[in-house]
Amino acid sequence: MTAAQTEMDATAEPGDRCAAMLQRIADLDAEHAKSVAGGGEKYVARHRERNKFTARERIELLIDPGSAFLELSPLAGWGSDFTVGASVVTGIGVVKGVECVITANDPTVKGGASNPWTLKKVLRAAKIAENSLPTIALVESGGGDLSTQKDIFIPGGQMFRDITRASARKETSISLVFGISIAVGAYIPAMSDYTVMVKERAKVFLGGPPLVKMATGEESDDGSLGGAEMHARVSGLADYLAVDELDAIRIGRRIMARLNRHHSAKGVPQIPAYAEPDEDPESLFDLIPTDLKEPFGPRDVIARVADGAGPANEVAFDEFKPLYGARIRNGR
Repeated sequence: MTAAQTEMDATAEPGDRCAAMLQRIADLDAEHAKSVAGGGEKYVARHRERNKFTARERIELLIDPGSAFLELSPLAGWGSDFTVGASVVTGIGVVKGVECVITANDPTVKGGASNPWTLKKVLRAAKIAENSLPTIALVESGGGDLSTQKDIFIPGGQMFRDITRASARKETSISLVFGISIAVGAYIPAMSDYTVMVKERAKVFLGGPPLVKMATGEESDDGSLGGAEMHARVSGLADYLAVDELDAIRIGRRIMARLNRHHSAKGVPQIPAYAEPDEDPESLFDLIPTDLKEPFGPRDVIARVADGAGPANEVAFDEFKPLYGARIRNGR
């Protein structure tokens, strides 16, 4: 057997090499710690005072308990004029047994505003998602960093294009909106397949009330212009209205569970267990009025046809856009 031959320079001092490498690792660890810290103690404390979770806490609540989160590009922006981490956290996590690409704006860093490194990081995550992975965006963004507008305009368009192409490939995109999301931050929930907004917190618009007043002279406020309730009832942009951040995450997990992407170890689709309908199907005939012109509630029919709530079915009927177009009931 041929012995392995070393090519190390025996005349060099090994201690010097080791010290230099350890210093480089220490530098890397220090920069990574900055990325994890987000905007720093002051802005994280201000964020918590508003009863909000940080970007990393939202991810931890979203993924399956005990599962790992593989963070991507945590050192984006290192060596540039921008904060290390680029005001967004990206990675791969397991949600309801499904591997997903997750992106989360960090509002403690300049309000979650996007800079050139933010877009590079998100575009890299989108490229990885092309391997048939659904995406979940945890959105709270002040839009684009205006000082870098010329550098983010084209990559921003590429990001929106990627969302539409992913949807065409039937790779689901889900947005959970936790706060104000302007301009770049508004396009993402608008173009996603499913959008969840937190009541009284989420606000989505291209330009805020001051910009509207300057452009049109019209007086408006955040709620009427782009509030969660308005989008749930009037514009239809919000598919689900959550009562708080935890509820938004719960709804996001439920959406993922209902995509029917579960597979066994051999790749064979699993058939989930089911429960009988919550109401007796035999009582369907009792619902139909004798006068066939008299209306009756569709929910009563669904309760007698759809599988009931059970281990594999959190709710019997997951209604889609329940507050929008109330004359029609749809869901799954």
